[in-house]
Amino acid sequence: MSIPTELIEMLYHQEERFADRMAAGRALAERLTAYAAEPDLIVLALPRGGVPVGFAVAEALDAPLDLVLVRKLGVPDQPELAMGAIAEGDVTVLNEDVVAALQITPTELTRVAAAERRELQRRALVYRGEQPPPDLRDRTVILIDDGLATGTTMRAAIQAVRAQHPGKLIIAVPVAATETVAALKPTVDEMITLMQPENFGAVGFWYSDFRQTSDAEVCGLLRRRA
Repeated sequence: MSIPTELIEMLYHQEERFADRMAAGRALAERLTAYAAEPDLIVLALPRGGVPVGFAVAEALDAPLDLVLVRKLGVPDQPELAMGAIAEGDVTVLNEDVVAALQITPTELTRVAAAERRELQRRALVYRGEQPPPDLRDRTVILIDDGLATGTTMRAAIQAVRAQHPGKLIIAVPVAATETVAALKPTVDEMITLMQPENFGAVGFWYSDFRQTSDAEVCGLLRRRA
């Protein structure tokens, strides 16, 4: 029997929620003020939901805003369950436990990955046009999403950024599952979260307004920071 969304929210929302992604980004920026003076600072957001958060941080720090393009690899017939993720630069991260437990075949994995790579290419064209990704070598990179549940897509993003040899890599998110923070923290130079709820549930539970971010919104925010 499924539990009504209203009941889930009553159980989980005993703590403060963020009004929306922009509000979360403004709150996150207050923890990142030490980086405002960094001469080679860049804020990279995971689209689409991470972009409004990243925009608010970039505005507050007066930093350029760009993207790390990533896509979750959803289990066939259970697309919300991640069996891995891909990122630009031919990065693939697999959740080996899920792949093994559900006996995902190489053929299924290849099919899903191919479809998500097509979407990755579409988004690159929509968001960047003919512009290349930013050069991250020796730069201070703040990598942002609207929250971390399993952290699968963030792992792929970290690999994509690390391949470009940044000077320093910081993950900053408004809300995250405690076990995910523990798993990702050793892979970066610094990790900043505002909330690590004991009963995490899902990222959307911690926002009053968690409407889907559109391609048009992403493009508009990128133009405003260009």
